[in-house]
Amino acid sequence: MNKITKDIEIEDLVDLLPDSVTYLMEQGIRCLRCGEPIWGTLESAAKEKGFNDDDIKKFVEELNKMLENA
Repeated sequence: MNKITKDIEIEDLVDLLPDSVTYLMEQGIRCLRCGEPIWGTLESAAKEKGFNDDDIKKFVEELNKMLENA
């Protein structure tokens, strides 16, 4: 099974875990569905929105839990 890291490209994350779009939007990171496409890594997208390394670590952990339960 794939594992999500902070270095995953957003488009790869969405392909791997479509529910990540909703999760990212709930965290304040706009994504493909709302018309504000973002590219680059999960880390770069989060940092653009002002999140720190601890926040990003939490996102990675929560996204991996979602992936395990998908």
